[in-house]
Parts: sequence; C-alpha cells; structure tokens
Amino acid sequence: MRKKSVNIDIAFTHIFTRKKQTLVACLGVTLGVAVYLFMNSLSGGFSVYSRGEIFKNSAHIKIYKEDKISKPFMESSNENELVAIVNPQITTLSKTLVNPQGLLDKLKKQGFLTHAIAQVNVDVFYNNGKSQLKGTANGVNVLEADAMFNISSYMVGGSLKDLQGNLGGIVIGKGIAEKLNVRLNDNITVSSSYGITKTLKVKGIFSTGSALSDQSKSYINISTAQQFVKEGPSYVTTIYANTLNPDAAPDYAKVLQQLTEYKVDPWQVTNADVLSGDLVRNTMMGAISLSILVVAAFGIYNILNMTVMQKINDIAILKATGFSGGDVIKIFVTEALVMGFLGCLMGLVVGGILIAIMQNVWMGPPVGYFPIYFSPQFFMSSFLLGILATLGAGYIPARKASKVDPVEIFRK
Repeated sequence: MRKKSVNIDIAFTHIFTRKKQTLVACLGVTLGVAVYLFMNSLSGGFSVYSRGEIFKNSAHIKIYKEDKISKPFMESSNENELVAIVNPQITTLSKTLVNPQGLLDKLKKQGFLTHAIAQVNVDVFYNNGKSQLKGTANGVNVLEADAMFNISSYMVGGSLKDLQGNLGGIVIGKGIAEKLNVRLNDNITVSSSYGITKTLKVKGIFSTGSALSDQSKSYINISTAQQFVKEGPSYVTTIYANTLNPDAAPDYAKVLQQLTEYKVDPWQVTNADVLSGDLVRNTMMGAISLSILVVAAFGIYNILNMTVMQKINDIAILKATGFSGGDVIKIFVTEALVMGFLGCLMGLVVGGILIAIMQNVWMGPPVGYFPIYFSPQFFMSSFLLGILATLGAGYIPARKASKVDPVEIFRK
C-alpha cells in the first residue's frame, strides 16, 4: 500500500514540476475530445433533421401493387431452348388494391402499428389562367393523414379541417401557390390524365421546405381523387402505416408481408438513397473527429516519451532501490490518466458550450435552428474514448521506461 502511495506521489510530482508540458498535453486532449463531441453531435443533429424531413412525406411502411414486367409468350425450362421476348416492359395493369378496407382492418389489429391510412395518387395539372404546373394530388382522409404526417405543423395558411369532407377543396404546396399566383379561397382548375377537370377552392397552403414537394404536391379528398381517375369508392393505390418504432420497420414489414400479396416496403427501402448519403456523411465526420483525438493522444505520448528520456537516471535509481518494472509503468500510466482525465473534462465543457451556442443559431426556414443534437450518450462515449486514447498513449512510453536496466545506465 505504501509503495502504491509512493508511485502516485512520484506521478503527481512529475505532473506539478512540469506544469507547462502538463497543460499542453491537457489542452491537446481537450481539443480532441471537444471536436469529437461536437462533430458527433452535429452528425446526430443532421440525422435527426434528415429523418424528420423524410417522415414529412413518407410513412414508416408502404403497401402498394408492384409494377410487373411483361413476360414472353412461351415459358421454357430448357436453357438450350430459345424463347422470343418481344419488347419487355412494365405492364399496364391497374394499380388498385383489391379489398383495401379488409386489408386496413387487418393492419389496425396489429399492435405495433399506430396509424394506417388509404391513399389515391393522381397525376394532375394545376391551371390558373394560362399558367400550368404538373404535379401529384394525394387523395386522403386529410385528418388521418395529418395524424400520420403531421401536415398541420408546416401549414402556412388555411386549415386542414376545411378540407375534411369537402369534395371541392384542395390544399396546395407553397411553390404551387406562388407559381400560379393564387391565395387562400381562390379557385384553381385541376385536370387529370383521364380527362377529368374540376375547379377546386384553395383551403390551405403548406411548406415542407422541399422545393420539389412544395411545387408539385397537393392534398384533396380521397373521393375527389377517385373521381379524377374515374373509379369508385373502393379504388385505393397505396396504404401507409406508421409503427411504434421506425427503426424496427423492416421487421414489421416482414410480418405485414404475410398478411398481403402486395409489396410491403419499410421506409429504409423507399429512402435508401437519402440514408446512404447520411451514412457517408456520418462516416466522414466520425473519421475526422477520431483522427483529431488520435493526434491529441500523440501529444501525451510525446510528452511522456520525453519525460522518460530526461528522467532515465531517476528511473534507474528507482529500479535500483527496489521499484519493479510494474511500479514504473504505474507511475507513467497514472500521469497519462491524470492528464487525460483533466483534458477530457475540459473537452466536454468546451464541446458542451459549442453545442449550446450552435443550438441557438437561427438558420431560417425550413431548417429553423441549427440541427445539432445534444445527447448524454455522445458525452459518455467522448469521455471514455478520450480516456482510452490517453491510456494507450501513456502505456507505450511507460512500458519503455519499465525496461530500463539500472546497471547499463550507471555504467554510462
């Protein structure tokens, strides 16, 4: 116990007698941990923001009739037999789901689903005078769609309630309103590819922040959408469902696939391109911040390595008076851990201050405040990784010092 206390005393003596070097090592770790924490919080914030943008337009699970490619007239199991395939292409079969209400009833009995709605998508032209825009009208029960997509949170005018049960109303994107120069309660003419044209009154305007969506998308009553495609009340092209846990959507989709013959896709499949971009960005940020932390650890390594070189005679005397190689390792590892601990604490404080500052930076619509994510998990991982890096950086020179042979040193 006494030798252990002596080891710690020697380690602290080194730390306090070389204050400038200790401060430099601590600041290096502070910088590394602060940047690591900030970059990970930034990456987390972007992921949360990106996911929020995805769920403005996508449900957790989508059920639809998959397009089929036309097949040859003659099927053959003989690979040596030639089969003529003439112009294979997507078939023009109807996209309607058979008995959609029955499927919805089955979905609503699943305990892991929170919402399930039917939708009819119609390709339309929005017209106002000579101005014309191409887009997609989503026929829905608008209050059910609001519960799923939280549409009301990005409404900039009007009310969704005015569209409920209103076959002559429409809620349009902000981009459509600006390009057609229409306002609330103005009339616009909407025509479908089936030759149906209706005059609808603008009952609301929304802004998702996505120019593509705001300049093409609208919501209409599902019965109005069925009239645009000359179909009856049972015509439904897509069923959307939300789950309790979006991350588990692929597993839930497999369960739902057993209930229906139609294609069931989780949001991770329908937004694979966006998620791939997020993965690349997160990997880059993680690699950069980790590199900075490693560089900071090299600072501690260099300082302890110099200490070993300068104190080589003192180390020889310690070993000659009965200190083992293990005691020498404990002395230098203790020094590294003390510097790492102080550096990590200061790094968490600096990183926390940077995050708090950025969280209050207003970026303007549609982003709002700067998307940076405050997570205790990031603080904990930054601290542990900083301690681990400094421990590794301290162990290498400590091991080198433990191998000092006092006889060879005294002969020189």
